[in-house]
Amino acid sequence: MLVGYMRVSKADGSQTVALQRDALLAAGVDAAQLYEDHASGRTDDRPGLTSCLKALREGDRLVVWKLDRLGRNLHHLVNTVHDLITRGVGLKVLTGQGAAIDTTTAAGKLVFGIFAALAEFSVISTRRVPDVPAVGAAA
Repeated sequence: MLVGYMRVSKADGSQTVALQRDALLAAGVDAAQLYEDHASGRTDDRPGLTSCLKALREGDRLVVWKLDRLGRNLHHLVNTVHDLITRGVGLKVLTGQGAAIDTTTAAGKLVFGIFAALAEFSVISTRRVPDVPAVGAAA
């Protein structure tokens, strides 16, 4: 089953999910399987996303218009997608950066793997590494 998630950053009515809704419906997502939030992607409290993730079952595919609708933080995205894959749920991104991601295909898994590696590198590169003498240096 295809399940769609939509998000706009502002809850003041100045933004609408209409474009996302149209794209998800055109991709085959049933209107009854659409979840939405009106909150920043940086906010952890997104009840629509929480409900969406709970509704997904093994064999389902989560469809988002753009990857940044799922979240803006790469580490959070990688963890979310890894959790989906572990549960047997696919992810399909329709447009924008990340549109090559369809974790139900080999190419999509490769692209996701690259994203995961970049996220891990980002975490590692921000850690302070103790001074290590160069190989062959006198002690």
